[in-house]
Amino acid sequence: MVAEAVRLLDADGIESLSMRKLGTRLGAGATSLYRHVANKDELIELVVDEIYGELEVPAVTRELGWREAAVRSAYSVRAMAIRHPWMASVLGQVGLVHLGPNVLRMTERLADVIASAGFTAEEADLALSAVFSYVIGYATSEAAQLSLIARSGMTEQEWMASLTGVAAAATEELPRLREGHDNYRGRTAEQIRGEKFDYGLQRVLDGLEFRLGTLSTGGGAE
Repeated sequence: MVAEAVRLLDADGIESLSMRKLGTRLGAGATSLYRHVANKDELIELVVDEIYGELEVPAVTRELGWREAAVRSAYSVRAMAIRHPWMASVLGQVGLVHLGPNVLRMTERLADVIASAGFTAEEADLALSAVFSYVIGYATSEAAQLSLIARSGMTEQEWMASLTGVAAAATEELPRLREGHDNYRGRTAEQIRGEKFDYGLQRVLDGLEFRLGTLSTGGGAE
């Protein structure tokens, strides 16, 4: 039932999800589904937990340091959000109120990655929150944009090309914005999205490494 709900959401979005429609896809009546879940909200919680099971969080080893493990984990979260663009709105509705097994396991593994860097238990939680907030924030925004493009009927490159003239005209008397726009010429939309994501992620991790340096030299929060 949960797997079919994921397929329905991937195909038609969160607005399409109803117990009746899901029951039809499963060849069962909507009322029969209530033997397994109390309501639609509980179904969504189970679906979110199912999707978290897709995350790949590598363990920190001698060969793979905490920072590279964090980067790989962040890219896995981003890929999850792009595969399932409806997650953007769902996370805003349910958050992590339902602590399912996949959510707990993946959060524990992510916490291990950050803690291995040398943070205290308390600060490791704060550092994990900082990384995760950035990644989820960027990825959900990115997924929402891709959904918008898909609804337009254009490819991402066609959509980007359609905005080029508008952007050039709009920034004609705004040199900073015009320069920023010109810097992306010759790159695909996918490359631009990737560069922006990676830049922000690396700067967040730079900040955490700087913080680790202050801790190792006896510095602390003021």
